[in-house]
Formats: sequence, structure tokens, C-alpha cells
Amino acid sequence: MNQQRPLWGNIALYGAAVLVVVISVYPFLYTLATSFKTGNDLFSTSLLPTQATMRNYVQLFEGRQPFGRHLLNSIMVATVTVALAMLMAVTASYALGRIQFKGKSALLLAILAVSMFPQVAVLSGMFELMQALGLYNRAIGLVVPYTIFTLPFTVWILTTFMRGLPKELEEAAIMDGCGPLRIIFQVFMPLLAPALVSTGLLAFIGAWNEFLFALTFVTVDTERTVPVSISLITGATAYEIPWGSIMAASVIVTVPLVLLVLIFQQKIVSGLTAGAVKG
Repeated sequence: MNQQRPLWGNIALYGAAVLVVVISVYPFLYTLATSFKTGNDLFSTSLLPTQATMRNYVQLFEGRQPFGRHLLNSIMVATVTVALAMLMAVTASYALGRIQFKGKSALLLAILAVSMFPQVAVLSGMFELMQALGLYNRAIGLVVPYTIFTLPFTVWILTTFMRGLPKELEEAAIMDGCGPLRIIFQVFMPLLAPALVSTGLLAFIGAWNEFLFALTFVTVDTERTVPVSISLITGATAYEIPWGSIMAASVIVTVPLVLLVLIFQQKIVSGLTAGAVKG
């Protein structure tokens, strides 16, 4: 017989949910509201602007820094990083999740250990690699370190999903004459769609927000990405902090991520909960 939750339990549950939503959403609402403020209105205690204006957004694209170019650089770098990382991760996860060979457990542990390396620990070595490859001061060159740091995470997650796929599907595909690549891309890929979306989105967010490598490996203004671009926004004088422009840039950078989550939210939830319950 199902027991109903007491009234105080419902109140506590909904109260906690409201608190979580407020804590999560309020910083973005504050950023959004501040992006429409100018002058003394920026220091007002009121959340809503007295006179909303798009001036901060206009100045952002008309300023000394090519913010539009930086935005395109970030889109290019994050997209290429996700594409390369997911392609390599899917094939690697098939080998690690479906094929038995000696040292597989040790290899998985090594992959997990690499994902725990702090960026600053490999900064000097990565700098030498970027220069040796001729990718220093080129936005596309950031794909190399981003992919290196994204791969361990994506391989580890997709290997877990790959292990859970029915063995009968693979056996039937082999009986039909399918090779490993056809099995991966024609048989398993549709089943891995939720996992690919959730893992790919997390990889995209990581590449989109990365700051240290972008600051170190790119010093040419036209090749920078948006996290570095936001950090370099300056006011009319050395003593002025352009909060309005900074908030406007933050909103522009945040909106694509919010849209991606809203578009793929169903597959993200399916990917994150897959394997939690066995039927």
C-alpha cells in the first residue's frame, strides 16, 4: 500500500526545489538585467533597469576588440573539438567496451588518470608541442590541447555505455558480414544517440569556456576566443570597469549553451539516466 508523503514533507520538497531554482537562475537574471543598464544605473540596488538600453551590446561589437570574430573563433574551435573527440572516442570505446584484450583495465585506469591532470602541469610541454606543429597564435590550434583533455572523459563515459549494448546485435551484424566500422556507425550509433548528445554537450561546454590554454597559446587579437576576449574588455580609462559591456558579453556567450540544453534536453536526460535501471 502506497503511503502518501505528509504535508510538511511536500512543503519542504517544493521549498527546496524553489530554493535551488532561485540560486541557479538568479545569477543569470542579474547578468541579463545589468547588461541593459548604463551609467549610474549600473550601481542601483534595483534588479530591473530604470531605462533599458541596448547600448552595451552595440558598443561590444563596435569596440576596439573584434568581439564578433572572437565569437566565431569559439564556435569553430568548440565544434571541431567535439567532432574530433567524439569520432575518436566512439571508436576507442568500442575497442575498450566490446573487445577483450590483456591490459584493458590498466589502459582504462590510465585514461582516467590523464583526465585528472591539471592543465597547468602540462602547460610548458603543450606550449612546445604547439610551436613544433606551427599552431601557436592560431585559433584552430587550440583544437589540439582541447581534444587531448576532452578525449579521456569522452572515452571513459562512452565505454560505459558501449558495454551495456546488447551482445546479440553485434553477433547478428557480424553474421550479416558487417565489419567493426559498420557495426559502430550503422548499428551502435543510433543506440548511442542519447549518450553522444550528453557527452558531446559537456565536451562543447568545456571547450567553449576554456581560458588558460586560450590565453597562453593565442596572443594575436583576431585569433582569440570569447573567454579571453571578455577578460580583456576595458573601459574608457584605466580606472573604469565596463560592467555593462562585460555583462552583455557574458549573456551572449551563455545564450548558445542554454539553447543547446533546451533543444537536446530530452536526449541529455536519457543519456544521463541510461543504465541506471536494468529491465
